[in-house]
Amino acid sequence: MNTPMGNNPLLDFSGLPRFAEFKPEYVTPAIDQLLADARAAVARAEATDTPAEWDAFVAPLDDANEKLGRAWGQVSHLHSVMDSPELREVYNANLQKITVYYAELGQNEALFAKFKALKASPGYAALSAPRKKIVENELRDFRLGGAELPADKKARFMQVQEELAQLSAKFEENLLDATNDYALIIDDKDELSGIPDDVLETARAAAEAAGTTGWKFTLHMPSYLPVMQYADSRELRQVLYRAYVTRASEFGDARLDNTPLIAQILKLRREAAELLGFGSYAEVSLAAKMAETPAEVLAFLDELGARARPYAKKDYAELKAFARDELGLDEIEAWDTTYVSEKLSVARYSFSDQEVKQYFPEPRVLAGLFKLIETLYGLHVREDTAPVWHPDVKFYTLTDHGGQRVGQFYLDLYARASKRGGAWMDDVITRRKTADGIQTPVAYLNCNFSGPVGDKPALFTHDEVITLFHETGHGLHHLLTQIEELGVSGINGVEWDAVELPSQFMENFCWEWDVLKHMTAHVDTGEPLPRALFDKMLAARNFQSGLQTLRQIEFASFDMHLHDDFDPNGSRTAQDLIDDIRKKVAVIIPPAYNRFPNNFSHIFAGGYAAGYYSYKWAEVLSADAYALFEDEAEGYGGVLNPEVGHRFWSEILAQGGARPALESFKAFRGREPTIDALLRHNGMA
Repeated sequence: MNTPMGNNPLLDFSGLPRFAEFKPEYVTPAIDQLLADARAAVARAEATDTPAEWDAFVAPLDDANEKLGRAWGQVSHLHSVMDSPELREVYNANLQKITVYYAELGQNEALFAKFKALKASPGYAALSAPRKKIVENELRDFRLGGAELPADKKARFMQVQEELAQLSAKFEENLLDATNDYALIIDDKDELSGIPDDVLETARAAAEAAGTTGWKFTLHMPSYLPVMQYADSRELRQVLYRAYVTRASEFGDARLDNTPLIAQILKLRREAAELLGFGSYAEVSLAAKMAETPAEVLAFLDELGARARPYAKKDYAELKAFARDELGLDEIEAWDTTYVSEKLSVARYSFSDQEVKQYFPEPRVLAGLFKLIETLYGLHVREDTAPVWHPDVKFYTLTDHGGQRVGQFYLDLYARASKRGGAWMDDVITRRKTADGIQTPVAYLNCNFSGPVGDKPALFTHDEVITLFHETGHGLHHLLTQIEELGVSGINGVEWDAVELPSQFMENFCWEWDVLKHMTAHVDTGEPLPRALFDKMLAARNFQSGLQTLRQIEFASFDMHLHDDFDPNGSRTAQDLIDDIRKKVAVIIPPAYNRFPNNFSHIFAGGYAAGYYSYKWAEVLSADAYALFEDEAEGYGGVLNPEVGHRFWSEILAQGGARPALESFKAFRGREPTIDALLRHNGMA
């Protein structure tokens, strides 16, 4: 379909994305145009008569690539949050072109030579620190992009990159489709004993919307998790559990089975690494991270695992004893653990997630979150208007005390069938200096919570509040940067294993009375969270933290071994590997039919390949950074200390990727990070 280019919203960079006018048929003409512009900029930059100077070749390239990135960012965002057959088709068709362009860029010898000449020139010394860091990053990325390869290897490397991009997109689509394809209708209310009323109300409404009676349950988290947590029917839990852990595997629709995709992705990643002269894909992945080698990461995971294991064993023993003595379960199966944990938690701490949830209506939670941002950083958050992709999406502007705009963000909180699972932050526009002045940054914050039911606002569990704070931490990292160079502004250029520092740092405030008392009001009575209930929550904070830590270590070890010493061309499968790792690491072994790798989209579709350890690595940094707020709390009268807040902003958030994350951490903390605060926060000190 021919679309006039003049009114194509994807080609308008004057302000915010024009989501209200978006149509899938706009994608191809816009991307073709922007790719042509970007290739023209590359041709000018690599020309022999273009001097190896920042303004002559780096700045014009940045401009062209930024436009392409912003337009494609909108398309891939919509593919994640409002997927449709039409959008999926144009997304995949254009993904290939985008992948080829970036692969070509990464291999461009003339550009590589130009950056090398810039580094060697007298003008290099006069560049600002952020610009020098960009040049360093570019030289590294050219090597990782295959710029030094001979022509035949270059062509193959590019082919591999293309195939990998398509396979990752397919992995994510299969998982979304397999999740959406499943529904369980229950007609007999007796089978639903124990499940909270608000969950049942949502399930009844879902059945009605599907044109049937009874209650409809799905594998989306807001529907699945409460069943695992509260349903008294062991049979119901088992049925849903099996459906959930076998998504996108050989146990379902063969067209959605991710098993062959996993094998192919691993083979291609290994081939790409070998083409570049690395021993494994893990080595390629770590070339741009804080950790130096796979061995260093595995040693870190082993040390943390050794510290956590005794606590995990104790957690599991308590769970089994409680199941036997109080619930009459001689054996705990995989579909029992969440249920038994909830019952044990209620028995031990005398409260339930469901009870706490009544105190966290969405408007109060957001008001409390915004008050925290105001207190720590002196910034004001106000609701604003902008074109959005769904009526549930909200939009906010962040201003300083003088009323100056600092940044803006979209908030898309609820789950829906067209949206991929999980929670994530992404960038829309990045802060940079242009001819017109400073471009203010914009971010997307996405979650998958249950929405409002009837005339009541959405209610969040405390875990969901923590998730919201986590994604906001990523958002603030992007929005509060003070750097004016695109390549290292906001989250750009930040080592992947340090990216989680600001997000995990924010989670700590969800355990502070001074924060929570401002963000709770019972949905029916308006009463704030009682202090006694908060104290119980605090006592339960590290409930089963040993088991949870081991679970993260299991996933991270699987990921690192998979991309380091696992042979993708051998007879063993990824499933065999995780089974072996569980024998070594895990305390709870799931059933043989569990197909966790088939829905591990973090590493097969989400950029975390040989990087899943980052969550724990960054948690060491975030816990240690937060410990400074705790250390200063006594003198100040609490952790909400604006002076320490501003220091965190200026040394960590403001710096973006303009200097190594370890340097930013040391500038804030005054020393190297230590593991002590993490162990203390997890009750394992």
